[in-house]
Amino acid sequence: MLNWKVVTWSLGTWAAIAFVVCVIWGLVTPDALHMHAFLEQVLPAFEWLTWWGFVLGLVESFLYGVYAGLVYTPLYNFFHRRWVG
Repeated sequence: MLNWKVVTWSLGTWAAIAFVVCVIWGLVTPDALHMHAFLEQVLPAFEWLTWWGFVLGLVESFLYGVYAGLVYTPLYNFFHRRWVG
């Protein structure tokens, strides 16, 4: 059985770290390898290379991870009880 708090915080933190890695990647690689077009599509109101865009993207990424944890944990626990427990 999974603890929803642990999974939710873990996925939220992971998504925020992944966002920061994507931004760093975009700063150190040529334009052809950037992720900024993808980030602008999946993160509402995100703007590449602005402080507001970075903070907003970081918060939105964390919230996407939280959402994933809140959906995944009860589903996992349900199927774990049904088939294992």
